[in-house]
Amino acid sequence: MAVLETLTPPKEGQRIEIRDNHLQVPDHPIVPFIEGDGTGPDIWRASQRIFDAAVKGAYGGKKRLVWFEVYAGEKAHSTYGNWLPEDTLRAFQHYVVGIKGPLTTPIGGGFRSLNVSLRQLLDLYACVRPVRWFEGVPSPVKHPEWVDVVIFRENSEDIYVGLEHPSGSPEAKKLIEFVRREFNWKVRDDAGVGLKPMSAFGTKRLVRKALRYAVDRHRKSVTIVHKGNIMKYTEGAFAKWGYELAREEFGGQTVTWDEVQKSYGGKAPAGKVLIQDYIADVTFQHLLTRPRDLDVIATGNLNGDYISDAVAAQVGGIGMAPGANLSDFHAIFEATHGTAPKYANLDKVNPGSLTLSGVMMLEYLGWNEAASLIVRGLEKTFKQKVVTYDLARLMDGAKEVKTSEFASAVIDNMG
Repeated sequence: MAVLETLTPPKEGQRIEIRDNHLQVPDHPIVPFIEGDGTGPDIWRASQRIFDAAVKGAYGGKKRLVWFEVYAGEKAHSTYGNWLPEDTLRAFQHYVVGIKGPLTTPIGGGFRSLNVSLRQLLDLYACVRPVRWFEGVPSPVKHPEWVDVVIFRENSEDIYVGLEHPSGSPEAKKLIEFVRREFNWKVRDDAGVGLKPMSAFGTKRLVRKALRYAVDRHRKSVTIVHKGNIMKYTEGAFAKWGYELAREEFGGQTVTWDEVQKSYGGKAPAGKVLIQDYIADVTFQHLLTRPRDLDVIATGNLNGDYISDAVAAQVGGIGMAPGANLSDFHAIFEATHGTAPKYANLDKVNPGSLTLSGVMMLEYLGWNEAASLIVRGLEKTFKQKVVTYDLARLMDGAKEVKTSEFASAVIDNMG
């Protein structure tokens, strides 16, 4: 690896390696982590205890996560004068799999989201968010138990690439003049302007990952979500390319809705993954009124951002929503909520998002036994109504506990 100039890796443990297109995970893998800003340290301490207890409980000391702290956000800026040091990127690249808490986006011109920067610099092109309900967690909908959806959001394209210029800038004026002259597009003089790139390459690798997940996990469907009725050559092409990929690479494992109607009497045959597409606004309605019709979703960057947060609201909020940013092999698992600085260092907030992201990480490593222990501990703790303040205020008869106390309850309930 490139020499780390500011960080000292652990003396014990080994790196995860990529061999023959597979992850090779040692018994003591080195895992870089960013504890995060604001409430990040509180939820990291709680979640780390849960992870370590689960691994010890599942493997009796034969396996262990070797943690390696790296820096981004406020802690990096105060220590190194840099919001996202090169050593952090090098460490995530070298050790392949990592995890992070929430990060502040610096205020001021010239700064983009650190989360977006990490995804783009490491080409973590798929944001994966599984959303399910835990019994006992308060919800604003009548049937949160119907929600069990995994969202694959394309991470590297769409308007999030930041190809835009502000209103009145020389660059905006130049671009407006160009599209008026070359394409006869009507754009107002005072418009801010941007570019929305969506490619066949970016779309197909995202849909490939979603379909591979669905096939391997025996999920029932993959729904391509887009706004192709309006943006035909970006959003519409996303749907077209997704179907192409399914036909070219998963033809024997998938079936389209048209094929189901014509050849299977309206019911998808056993052993086949249904691939279908919905317009984005219709998808929001279905997620509220008939979420059981949606299983795995593959969608673009902007749509995926909206949908992920909206469906999380149905199962207790974004504080209960885990996330992962994946390339073909590299992965950073993350809390999906913000930093909530007013609650920093109060030992108060819900660590659920980061804890569940760790469950995803353990599954990614193939340590399913440890992941299952955490899920079991969470399920039992929520049924006991032992929760942090954010959920306690919405529940009758809840026992409100601190972040650290919630972690202890989960650990006690694993067995």
